[in-house]
Order: sequence, then C-alpha cells, then structure tokens
Amino acid sequence: MIELQLLLGGLQNGALYALTAAGFALIFGATKVFHVAHGATFTLAGYVFIGAWNAGWHPALGVLAAMAAAVAFGIAMERLVYRPIGRHEGGFFTVFVAAFGVSIVVQNVIAMIAGRGFANVDSPLATATEVMPDLFLAPVFWISIVAAVAMFLALTIFLSRHPAGVALRALAQNADLLRAYGLSSGKLSVLAFALGSVLAAPAAILTAMTSGINEAIGNHVMLISMAATIVGGVGSLRGAALAGLLLGVAESVVLVFLDTQWAEGASFMVLFAFILFRPSGMFGAAVAR
Repeated sequence: MIELQLLLGGLQNGALYALTAAGFALIFGATKVFHVAHGATFTLAGYVFIGAWNAGWHPALGVLAAMAAAVAFGIAMERLVYRPIGRHEGGFFTVFVAAFGVSIVVQNVIAMIAGRGFANVDSPLATATEVMPDLFLAPVFWISIVAAVAMFLALTIFLSRHPAGVALRALAQNADLLRAYGLSSGKLSVLAFALGSVLAAPAAILTAMTSGINEAIGNHVMLISMAATIVGGVGSLRGAALAGLLLGVAESVVLVFLDTQWAEGASFMVLFAFILFRPSGMFGAAVAR
C-alpha cells in the first residue's frame, strides 16, 4: 500500500508541477524569453496567500490576491526588465542575469518581511483521512487534480478559440508576420506573461497548504519548470504539463527504492535520459542531422 500512497502523492505534486511548467513553457514559447524569475512568481504568490490567510481574509480573496500578485509581477518583469533589454538588443545571457538578479532580490525581500524557514497555511483541507486500509488522502489532493485539469483545459480553449489566444500562438510561430498584419507583439507578450504567471498561483497556494513554502522554494520550482519544458518538448504546452506530472510521480515513486535525498534527483535522472535518448522531448519535433 505504501507504493500506492507514494504514487498518489506523486500525482498531487505532479499536477502542481504541471501548472508551473505549463506557465513557463507558455512564456518561453510565445516570447522566446527564458523567464528565470518564474520561480519568484511562485514564491511571491504563495506568500501573498499566506499573508492574506493570516490576516483573516476570506480564502477566495486570498486566492484572488495571490493571482493578482503573480500577474502583476509577471507583467512588471516583461515591461521593466525584458522589454528594455530587448530594445538594447541584449542577448540570452543578459536576460538570464537580469532575471536571476530579480529572483535573488525577491527571495531576500521575502526573507526580511516573513522570515526564513518554512511557512504554511493550517487548513482542514490538508488533513488526511483513511480512505482505504493504510491509504490516506486529504481533500487538497482532489483540489490539486481538479485545479490543474480545469486551468489547463481553460488555457487550451482560450489558445484555440479566442482571437487573442490564436494571435498568441501566431506570436510563437512568427512575430514578424504578426506585425505585418498590424497586431501588437508587445501587447501579446504582456498577455503571455500574465497567463503564464497566473498558472503558478494555484500551485503555490496548494503547496502552502501541504508541504509549506520558504523564500528559496522558487529555485526548485524553476528547475522543475525547465526540466519539464525540455522533457515535454520545447514549445509544447501539453508536453510541459505531462512532463511536470511525470516528474512529480518520479520524485515520489523513487522513494520506494532509494532514500528521501534522491527525490529531487529523480527528476533530473528523467531529464538526462531524455537528453540522451530523445533530445526533442515527448512532443518536440525531431531535428534532422
């Protein structure tokens, strides 16, 4: 039964990884910006929700506040950091260093305000009950699965049917052609950052309800998002989401055979396997040599 318990725990973590990875993949696919500060978005959203909870806000208001903080931070990064660098023709390394620097600033500001160490939300939704002999599940398990599926379906419908979503997909394919038709790539980039950032908020909130978060958790979130994007296939939202789910399950199932310190390493063992044997990822296009 321990194997089933770990598998279900992995599905819960994987659902949250899928959301953050899909957000990162959406931003990178549409704008070609390597948004290293995506992990900081996750951290900020989680702490905003914890602050709202501790202040006695209604949970729904806390969720909205966390989402608003995530969107505001993502848009601010696009407008105040990435866009000025792009105007001055800054390269990948410049973008990486700038985003990494912002992440460090966010991490230290949160540590100064909220303190170092793990913070969490004491919610009855995280209280596990025995659903089968030796098998325990909390309501947050089902919330995580439903939230991930609902948000991904909503995003898929938006990208395939809404004019702005279709334009966003076109931006990922050919920004110059988009401008030739009179559409603003700048506004679409803002939209991409807003959508990608808001996907991190539910994952941060649910993580705060279960294992808790600290000021440095964004580093782990960022690494998982990058790994999922590569494993799923660069440019594929479906691939990033499925890869996030796979990595979450791998982190849990490996505990059947190895010690707990190998949990995070399992994700990167999966990543290395894909790099060696299928560099294009699950849904990426193979490149002819």
